[in-house]
Amino acid sequence: QVQLVESGGGLVQAGGSLRLSCEASGLIFSRYAMGWFRQAPGKEREFVAAITANGGNTFYADSLKGRFTISRDNAKNTVYLQMIGLKVEDTAAYYCAALRRGSIWSAGEYDYWGQGTQVTVSS
Repeated sequence: QVQLVESGGGLVQAGGSLRLSCEASGLIFSRYAMGWFRQAPGKEREFVAAITANGGNTFYADSLKGRFTISRDNAKNTVYLQMIGLKVEDTAAYYCAALRRGSIWSAGEYDYWGQGTQVTVSS
């Protein structure tokens, strides 16, 4: 049974930082690209960042470049999302997802999803 478990969310003031983690089990982690998506209330789920299976390439939503950094540790079956300079508009539930094949940009292509972790940024 595949499980993706996110952690690290919470309440932070604008300008602050958070580091999200997503630990995977039940799959050969090093064979999967990993992505982070987020969904704010009343909005569609949106792409945040992704990283290839070997960690050699990373991809970001244009609006988040420079503030968010995705990384992974295949020895720990974990993917991370470092977020700095947080803004109120970053408030959302953040989800990690695993992709075996397909477009890293499209949520519908991902094979497995975590349950999400809430990030709330206060002004």
